[in-house]
Amino acid sequence: MESHLWTVLIPSVLLIAVLYSSVGHGGASSYLAVLALAGFARSDITPVALVLNIVVASTSLFNYWQAGHFSSRLLAPFAVASIPATFVGGMITVGERIYAGLLGGTLLVAALRFLLLPRVVGPTWTLKTGPPWMFALPIGGLLGLLAGMVGVGGGIFLSPLLLLLGWADAKQTAAASAAFIVLNSLSGLSAHLLIKGTPLDWALLIPLVAAVWIGGFAGSLVGAGHLSSVRLQQLLGCVLAIAGLKLIDRAW
Repeated sequence: MESHLWTVLIPSVLLIAVLYSSVGHGGASSYLAVLALAGFARSDITPVALVLNIVVASTSLFNYWQAGHFSSRLLAPFAVASIPATFVGGMITVGERIYAGLLGGTLLVAALRFLLLPRVVGPTWTLKTGPPWMFALPIGGLLGLLAGMVGVGGGIFLSPLLLLLGWADAKQTAAASAAFIVLNSLSGLSAHLLIKGTPLDWALLIPLVAAVWIGGFAGSLVGAGHLSSVRLQQLLGCVLAIAGLKLIDRAW
C-alpha cells in the first residue's frame, strides 16, 4: 500500500482534484475508480471518496463565492430535497450495471452538447425569483437519491441540468454544484458512518486529503477567476465525457 500511496494515488487524486474543482465538482467518482484500481474494496473506500469530495468541493465553493458567482436562490430548492434523499440513498445497496450504463449514456449526451455549444449558455431566471421550486424540488430529491446510492455528491448530475435548462451560466453552475456536493457528501457520509457503520481508513485518508486540498484550491482558483465561460463549458463537457465513459465501462 505504501508504494501505491506515494507513486500512484497521490499524483492521481491531485490531478483529479485540479480538473474537477475547476468546474465546481469534487471528483468522487474518479477517486472511487482510482482507489478500486489500487486494490481497495468499494465498501471501504466510499466514505474516503466522500471526505475527499467534501474537501475539494469546499475549496471550489470558497473560490467561486469569493469571485461573486454563488447564488443561494439557485441552490436552495435543490438542496432542500437532496440532503435527506442522499442520506436515504446512502443506506441503499443496489446492483449498478444497468444503472451505470444508462447514466453513462446520459452523461455522454450532455457532454457532447457542451462540447459542441457555439455560445455561452445564459440563465433564463433572475436573482429575484430563482429557478421554479415546483420543478427544482423533485429534481433535487431524485439527484440526491442517485448520489447517495452511487456514493458521490451529485454535482455531476446537477451541473448539466442547470445549463441545459437555462437556469444558470457556467460559473453560477460551478458555484451551485460545489455547494450541492458539499451538502450531499456530508449527508451520504453520515449514512455510511452512522447507519452502515463503515469505518474511515485514516492512514489512507490523511495524505489524500492533503493532496486534494492543494489540487482543489489551485483548480478552483483558475476556474473561478481566469477561465472564460465558454472554456468552462468545454472543460465541463470533457469531465462529463470521462465520467460517462467510465460508467459505461463499468456496466460491461
